[in-house]
Amino acid sequence: MSNIARQGEMSPTATMQVDDSLSSKKEKMFTIRSTMVRYPAKKLATMSKNGSGMDACMAHHQGSARTVRASSYNDESWPDSVTNLARDMIAAGLGDIEVLVHYRLPLTNKCADVVLSGVDRRTGNDAYVIVQLKQWAHAELYEDNADLVLVSGTGDPKLHPLLEVRGYCDYLADSIDVLEHRRDAVRGVAYLHNANDLDIHDLYNLVDDERTRLFSQSRRGQFIDYLCAQFAPEPGAHAADRLLASAIRPSKQLLKVAAAEIKHRDQFVLLDQQRLAYEIVLHAAEKARAADSKEVVIVTGGPGSGKSVIALSLLGELAERGHPAHHATGSRSFTETMRRHVARGSTRTKAMFKYFNNFMTAKPNSLDVLICDEAHRIRETSANRFTRAAERTGRSQLDELMSAARVPVFLLDEHQVVRPGETGTVADIRAHAQARGLAVHQVDLDGQFRCGGSRTYEEWVLRLLGLDGGDPEHWIGDDHFEVLLAESPYELEGLLRGKLDDGYSARMTAGFCWRWSDPGDDTLVADVRIDGWSKPWNVKGDRPVSSAPPSALWAAMPGGFDQVGSVYTAQGFEYDWNGVIFGPDLVYRDGRLTTVRAASKDPALLKRSVSDEEADRLIRNTYKVLLTRGMMGTVLYSADTLTQQFFSRLLPPL
Repeated sequence: MSNIARQGEMSPTATMQVDDSLSSKKEKMFTIRSTMVRYPAKKLATMSKNGSGMDACMAHHQGSARTVRASSYNDESWPDSVTNLARDMIAAGLGDIEVLVHYRLPLTNKCADVVLSGVDRRTGNDAYVIVQLKQWAHAELYEDNADLVLVSGTGDPKLHPLLEVRGYCDYLADSIDVLEHRRDAVRGVAYLHNANDLDIHDLYNLVDDERTRLFSQSRRGQFIDYLCAQFAPEPGAHAADRLLASAIRPSKQLLKVAAAEIKHRDQFVLLDQQRLAYEIVLHAAEKARAADSKEVVIVTGGPGSGKSVIALSLLGELAERGHPAHHATGSRSFTETMRRHVARGSTRTKAMFKYFNNFMTAKPNSLDVLICDEAHRIRETSANRFTRAAERTGRSQLDELMSAARVPVFLLDEHQVVRPGETGTVADIRAHAQARGLAVHQVDLDGQFRCGGSRTYEEWVLRLLGLDGGDPEHWIGDDHFEVLLAESPYELEGLLRGKLDDGYSARMTAGFCWRWSDPGDDTLVADVRIDGWSKPWNVKGDRPVSSAPPSALWAAMPGGFDQVGSVYTAQGFEYDWNGVIFGPDLVYRDGRLTTVRAASKDPALLKRSVSDEEADRLIRNTYKVLLTRGMMGTVLYSADTLTQQFFSRLLPPL
């Protein structure tokens, strides 16, 4: 449901729903759904003549579109850039073309600056042009790399604007049903309306087709001609309606297409910061080969932001270019699943997937690139009780990984540190690189892209768990993600099983608050018990038990739904629907969620070397990991009565 401002009406851009059940707390819950402002071009042009009208619309949009964060959006660009575009639309005689400002790409939190919707002048069919508006006055290629640019006044490389808009076009054509088999209906423009040709002359080298074009202030006349060639001077409201009402194709799940991504690199469209990270790594690899150099790349991002997609895309491209490269993690479940789903019988491909502790004796720079996925799981040292005395050097695991390749790449989420001794933080990686005199590039992924999920939900989880300094909030809702509260574990299991029967993937997880027994007589013990309901934990080892898959494949293989997953098996994986059972180690007391270390059965937290402060952080991070595995929805339940009551004040019931 959306309520979009259009055709001169200053109607709200958000649908507001009031939950009267919270009236006892004198609070209102608003569900904010719409993510765009929509007007015909002539209305925008009229508003641009009246600065107060444009400013009011901007303020209204900012106040209501709380669920979206667009990297390209900034307060200054909205009135100035859209005013320039509206002026050009009128000059082209296209005042009735429908303009969607900050159009939210399906199943992401990314926004295209503008989508123009109208009638194709040549065919009479619906036509769409994505316009990315840049206020840059000067830009040049970054170190002669055709895919990266350096903008005057900034020190870090940015993605070439043509690659940005090309990615948006491909993503939209792949995602919207009405565009199936009609990729040519979507075209793109990067419009640098403040720059002259001489200020951006080498950016034009990337223009190689009519589907994506680049225009500057010097080429305003050509831009107007381009618009005239795309659209008939007819109203575009119906084309916009069909785009907005179209069904959305399901997002691709990483494991189902991982092998094809490695081989062909055609399964995912990398957007914005994802593509920037990808290009920076490739640039560093080529530079290292040519100049015998070494530099470090750090990529940060929350669940679903595309870190592992970037990793697999890089692995395939690097192999194609002849660069020795490996993928490494600290997770047995994740690495073994990658070997199974990606290698698929190929010994050579399987050998590309390693563990962090495989590089204790690696020769310096023996690889061109080492992709350290889930780098928040880097440990203080690779040595364990099985390590030979001769190899117990005391060397840090971070130093081993950084030494093994000319371009070590670290992909991480600091809120997913769940074990004592895990030291994969941005600060540690930067400090170690700088101590070695190495340059560091950092790219922060600012939203969820290819896996569904919800940035709004992730922020809600951080506040719920007290991980961002804020207080818990009511769930305000999201068009693309559901959060529900089950009244019992029976209800939680029933809902998820229904989703499973409907063809979705689903798993149940829980905090580590119940003992984890060894199987007896080839049967798992139902250790997780709550008010008569019981389920076993997932299998501990590498061999299946009856119909239950081995530990490393619990999230990916049939049969995994009938066991409860722990954080150690769930971390790194995603499924459509996620069930999370809160145990007595995190309960609501005295107005806040409080950790109870004594209620945890996690052996890692029983060690005296782990302080209470560290245990508190690890328990909260554990639930953060568990709560952010779902791509379409999450169902919560707490075994503690007061905590369940607290959740009921934040969440709608089933």
